[in-house]
Amino acid sequence: MSDPKPRRTKSRPLAPISVADPRAGCAARARAIRAALGRVLASGRYILGPEVEAFEREWAAYLRVGYAVGVANGTDALELALRAAGVGEGDYVVTAANTVTATVTAIERAGARVALADVEPDRFTLSADSVARLLDAHRGLRGRVRAIVPVHLYGMPADLPGLAFLAREIGAVVIEDCAQAHGARLHGREVGSWGTAAAFSFYPTKNLGAIGDGGAVVTGDERLAQRVRSLRQYGWSDRYVALQPGMNSRLDEMQAAILRVRLESLEKETRLRRANARRYLEVLAGIGDLALPCVPDGAESVWHQFVVRHTRRDALARHLAERGIGTGILYPLPIHAQPAYSERVLVPPDGLPVAERSCREVLCLPVHPFLKRGDVARVVTAIRAFER
Repeated sequence: MSDPKPRRTKSRPLAPISVADPRAGCAARARAIRAALGRVLASGRYILGPEVEAFEREWAAYLRVGYAVGVANGTDALELALRAAGVGEGDYVVTAANTVTATVTAIERAGARVALADVEPDRFTLSADSVARLLDAHRGLRGRVRAIVPVHLYGMPADLPGLAFLAREIGAVVIEDCAQAHGARLHGREVGSWGTAAAFSFYPTKNLGAIGDGGAVVTGDERLAQRVRSLRQYGWSDRYVALQPGMNSRLDEMQAAILRVRLESLEKETRLRRANARRYLEVLAGIGDLALPCVPDGAESVWHQFVVRHTRRDALARHLAERGIGTGILYPLPIHAQPAYSERVLVPPDGLPVAERSCREVLCLPVHPFLKRGDVARVVTAIRAFER
């Protein structure tokens, strides 16, 4: 009798690795989130009620600032922070050329014009030297810049001391765009607490994400916080009585309740992001043409994205996609190269070469806290195979 033929077994395809996984974040706290939503439904208060008030207190305490004001989304948060700080018609606001269009949307909705400066090559955030060159090159700009908006892109703190020095020199305010930097620190101090005010987004893929849109303005200035509270609800002082033109930008009770639950896990999830980033930094160093992010002295990134640079970025992204590995490009075009803004923004006469290069080369690798064991190693293996 002949030996039986060995049974052939098919190997299971590897599960895809996503560049972000908001569903996993909610699933990890599903029971607590359901309880929070039930609490809201039973309360009968669905807009600007006790959940929003509690989240505002808890978020301000987490950031060690005096006040937080919940609003509808991160774009509104930046607009309202600028307006509450006195930015308006005839003013200029300086920001980074490689930010998302939401930043310049908020600036223009506040009534101001946008001036772009270049970014630092090691951390992709607004360069104080480039801002200074911009101010020197455009005659009369110093007297018209009302605010500087550093974007803590990818969760990396910008050069806040350098930018704050420039702002004081020209009589401007610093309004931080913290949409990707929940809990990041610089010299032990939370981003969002350095400027006159700061804007946060709670879009579902953020480090602290809601199940829908949400945002907040934070500040240490009680009067500015009160102005934002008025502006977010039609400019009312008393109900139905407007002291100033406002808008409808209210954080709802459901999202606030969810954010309170998610905030309890933020530190743990940040530690996991940092562990994933450390692993990438250790094992990807020196591989081919891959350029890794740099963390400046005193900075504590929260790694909203782990962003590498590569001269063959698109080919690398395709190579990883073929192996079930998701990536992202944040962002593919600098603001001044986009059709909607190319004729509307002010740029330095020496151009914006660092921002332009970064937009051509950046690629976001999966770094979120819900990666499974072995996912980082699988990403690394795929990158090494590309570089052979």
